[in-house]
Amino acid sequence: MVNLPQLPAFAMVGSVSSNILKTAQQAAQEKINRELFVGNTPPGTSEMLLLQFLNGAMRRVNLCGPHETPILNCRVNTKFAFIELSSSEMANNALNLNGIPFLGAVLKVSRPSKYAGPPIPSKTWQELTGQTLPTGAVLDAEQEKINRELFVGNTTPEMTEQMLRDFLGNAMEQVGLNIMPGNPITACRVSGKFAFVELRTPEEAANALNLNNIPFMGAQLRVGRPSKWNGPPDNHGNWEDILAKYMSGELQAGKTAPGEGAAVMSAAATASGPTPTRVVELQHMLTHDDLVNDDEYNDILEDTREECAQYGQLISVHIPRAGEAGATKIYLEYSSSDDAAKAVKGLEGRTFDGRLVQATYFDETKFAKKEFMQRGPLSQDQPKPLLTLTTSIHSCFLYASSGRRARSFECKHK
Repeated sequence: MVNLPQLPAFAMVGSVSSNILKTAQQAAQEKINRELFVGNTPPGTSEMLLLQFLNGAMRRVNLCGPHETPILNCRVNTKFAFIELSSSEMANNALNLNGIPFLGAVLKVSRPSKYAGPPIPSKTWQELTGQTLPTGAVLDAEQEKINRELFVGNTTPEMTEQMLRDFLGNAMEQVGLNIMPGNPITACRVSGKFAFVELRTPEEAANALNLNNIPFMGAQLRVGRPSKWNGPPDNHGNWEDILAKYMSGELQAGKTAPGEGAAVMSAAATASGPTPTRVVELQHMLTHDDLVNDDEYNDILEDTREECAQYGQLISVHIPRAGEAGATKIYLEYSSSDDAAKAVKGLEGRTFDGRLVQATYFDETKFAKKEFMQRGPLSQDQPKPLLTLTTSIHSCFLYASSGRRARSFECKHK
């Protein structure tokens, strides 16, 4: 009789345990391969309803047999669910359900994060059936959020989330980069020397790229796409460009068509500008309170003449008094349209007493007849004070602070 060598007991136990562990791992991986994530489920979705709906959809478009039940189980959470299919092949087929409309929502069907297998080619529900997405629906919510997000660099510790949101949103509204009323910036996250802002729409995010280099609290903010952006290069200008477009009338507050705010900055103006005249009209510099006191009125008149004479031969300065037609505006009459053009160019993009000054040509005949449009007091309909929404690097003081409030023209960056 031959005696066979005996294996140690612990070796046999280890071999069995290893096989059991391997089998369990294979079973777990096989289950992962049969499982899919279903995102964007409407609140209150029941497991049974979702299970029946998706099974019926797969049968209807021949992703499974006419009498098969490919989805065996469904687990619903608050805003998402997981479905378990009968095989990994059925899971591959079910990926084509991505984008299927369900109770007013568009479901996102994809592999769960723990899936480690190879990517499987698939179509969206719209590609498979020829249907179109419902109006306003978004298939990839995560990508859509990236399209609405911008990076803001060169921030300082003093800048809070609310300050940045209000400042940048007000700037967009002021120069017409928003496509609907209200602040286009919905959220802001500040982190050290940079921040991220989230816009209402991808179109307004593209428009907001024109805020690049806007000065705020002594710093020039850098506005651009975040690093995770993988879209095509954007054509846009900087804050200096957008101010020039706004002051020349090519952009008007609240009238920017969707998606046009960025494009207009990269394209040359094709329409002819206003006809130059010898008279320049300045708006948004004064309030009715500035025109009541005789001494202050005379100071404004004198200092305006001194400031604006630097652009050419200034014949006269007319400032209508409170209650007169054209009150709160200032009219400059130059000897030539060339001198007036220098004034328009030199004054555009500057602020006075926190308000953005608008310099435009005015009809010479109407000026001679003193036919000025009546203007009421400053109201909420007028542009809000921009404070530092200019490309200024220093201030040229127009008024001395001799017993009255100091005011200043902020000069554009040269």
